[in-house]
Amino acid sequence: MVEQITIANLDGFNPWLVGMGLNAVLLGLVAIAPKKLLTRAGLLNAWLLGIIVWGTLGWSGYVIVAFYFIAGSAVTRVGMREKEERGIAEARSGARGPGNVWGSALTASLCAIATLWVDPSLQGLLLLGYVASFCTKLADTTATEIGKAYGQRTFLITTLQPVPRGTEGAVSLEGTVAGVVASVAIALVGWSVGAIDLLGVAYCVLAAFLATTAESVIGATIEGKLDWLTHDLVNIINTTLGAIAAMGMAAAIASLSF
Repeated sequence: MVEQITIANLDGFNPWLVGMGLNAVLLGLVAIAPKKLLTRAGLLNAWLLGIIVWGTLGWSGYVIVAFYFIAGSAVTRVGMREKEERGIAEARSGARGPGNVWGSALTASLCAIATLWVDPSLQGLLLLGYVASFCTKLADTTATEIGKAYGQRTFLITTLQPVPRGTEGAVSLEGTVAGVVASVAIALVGWSVGAIDLLGVAYCVLAAFLATTAESVIGATIEGKLDWLTHDLVNIINTTLGAIAAMGMAAAIASLSF
């Protein structure tokens, strides 16, 4: 496992202040963009998220979350007109609110914050969990949105019975393949900035596949039947499973090497 990235500042400035300023500028550009990517409340929460990430992990962690946001927003808009006509598009034409922000990034944020407090020997494991959580969420988002737009045959994961596109717990070959590709892409981003090594890329991709499969089972069985089990909470469960799976695999392999 690679060591934690040490670049957490910009030209000697306080990383938390850098995060506040940089995020304000970038999200200001997002706010005036022709396509609405975040609600007003979503912008504020994304600003807080960006501060946490830059303050704890610096530019490298920020690149990963920025890639997730850009890729996730882009894939959500694929086939948007048709999905809206079918009534299976994301609410607000894909504009993210506070629930979307933290449903996607709460697990990653906790991993990032924890790097400040744990023994240095565990920081690499938490970085792996950070990347894996975003791999899981991007894989889930991509599989869902591509499946809705292009899935030729969609099946309920628990029974393998054909169901309409957009059904909770439905899977398709097109969506599944796209989700795996998305997880590989963001894992490679994590590797390129030094957050994980190549073995970590494999852990992240496998963990994302396992967690998104579990999320589909939850969607097919209990999501929508329990009032307290909101979609945002399912996303938190999903990303947490991905982070735990990746860290668990890494810890297990490391223990075998001794």
